[in-house]
This record gives sequence, C-alpha cells and structure tokens, in this order.
Amino acid sequence: MASESPIDSSASAEPVSSEELNAWRRGFTPQAEIWNGRMAMAGLIIGVSVLLLLRLVAPADYMTWLN
Repeated sequence: MASESPIDSSASAEPVSSEELNAWRRGFTPQAEIWNGRMAMAGLIIGVSVLLLLRLVAPADYMTWLN
C-alpha cells in the first residue's frame, strides 16, 4: 500500500478573476463564503467601534443612568 497524500499533486489551481470572486452567488459557493467573511469582519469592526465610542463618550458612572 503506497501512502497517498490527501491533496492530489497532479491538480493545479487555476487563477480566478476578481469579477468571479466578487459575484453574488447563492448557496454554498466560494463566492458566498468570501462575502460571509467580509460581512462578518464588517460587523466585528462596527461592533467594536460602537463599544469604544460609547466608552469614550459615556460618563464614568454610566451604569447609574442605565438603571
């Protein structure tokens, strides 16, 4: 039994155009995964930014006016 690697060494990756990567495709496609990652990072950045802005703008005893 010869040991086989999980990656086929005879297969080569073909370059993909930026229009293809940025296309809106439905389903479990590489394009959908790219957009999913982009939206997740945008949400993370917006969430952290809001928290930082609230910390800077809100008074030191902001917990008292939240109650």
